[in-house]
Amino acid sequence: MGTLLSIIIAILLNALIIWIVSKLNLGLTVRGYVGAIVAAIVIAIVAWVIAWLLGLLGITIGAGILGAILTLIIAAVVLLLSEKFLPGLEVRGFGGAIIAAIAMAVVSWLIYWLLGLLGLV
Repeated sequence: MGTLLSIIIAILLNALIIWIVSKLNLGLTVRGYVGAIVAAIVIAIVAWVIAWLLGLLGITIGAGILGAILTLIIAAVVLLLSEKFLPGLEVRGFGGAIIAAIAMAVVSWLIYWLLGLLGLV
């Protein structure tokens, strides 16, 4: 039961992050919070498939600045692919996907930092 609850909480937090970035108008638009929940699920599935395929090919991301850049590019590609499966999600090109991926990382960091301060994470 704990694992299922963790998955649900992670999806809801990621949906909140997507919704906030959408409201900031930073390259990503989602229709409503329910759309953000569905987007969070689709993005998680697409990210898992890409990670699985990269692992199958023996490709590792690595660390350092190159790893950060590759992770950012993969996050942008995940957003662009997720847009194809989700009518309520709109990404404004590759540049918009890069900006949205950076914004999502920053908002995610802030939310988890605040939750840590409150002792919830």
